Amino acid sequence: MTAWIEGRVAGRRRWTDSLYSIGVEAPSLTFTAGQFARLALPAPPGAKDPMISRPYSFVNPPHGSPHEFYFILLSEGPLSPRLAALEAGESLWLAPRASGLFSINETAEADSLWCLSTGTGIGPFLSMLRSEDPWTKFERVVLVHSVRHAEELTYRDELAGVARARPGRFDYVQMVSREAHGGALAGRIPAAIEDGRLEGRVGLSLTPENAHAMLCGNPAMVDDVQKVLAARGMRRHRRREPGHVTLETYW
Repeated sequence: MTAWIEGRVAGRRRWTDSLYSIGVEAPSLTFTAGQFARLALPAPPGAKDPMISRPYSFVNPPHGSPHEFYFILLSEGPLSPRLAALEAGESLWLAPRASGLFSINETAEADSLWCLSTGTGIGPFLSMLRSEDPWTKFERVVLVHSVRHAEELTYRDELAGVARARPGRFDYVQMVSREAHGGALAGRIPAAIEDGRLEGRVGLSLTPENAHAMLCGNPAMVDDVQKVLAARGMRRHRRREPGHVTLETYW
């Protein structure tokens, strides 16, 4: 049985009708940028397990406080509607240890790092980009955030701060698939790689000779981008078999 840490809600941010961030004070919990925590609330009376929990990636950098988590509200979900309703000062429980291997430490050496995300899959990248991890390993970092509607392009102020702190080393590319939005590429990430629009936007090549790609988002994007990159000779990275692509499916 998991021994839970009790945290306190430090604040809540509503981005859209279905996108929320929640801040949690839990000083005893440490993590590596890219990892996730299990958040939990007591289960209803009569439930099989005493707590209902789900994994959520840290959005804040390891040195930041409070911990922050970005999630989509699923109206029929057992946990996300309750998280979205929490007020500052209320209790929220976390597993005592962070988990996951989706981190800069698990990537291969390359000139550039491409962070390709959809929806809330941008979360772990927000943590990484505000740590020192990618900047000591890669010369250039590209973040691609693909969403359906422009209102879902969240955390723009934080990303502008990364750009100011890393002049000439950071590129942020917005993609919107279901409406036109000034400055954003249209369509989906796999197509923008295949037709060259993505590389043309940042002036970098996405090839096995110079790049490592991290994919985080819905399974369709992750699968389709893997196929596109495989056609270029980029294979999945494993500890025993170094490659060019690190991935995590994330809804």
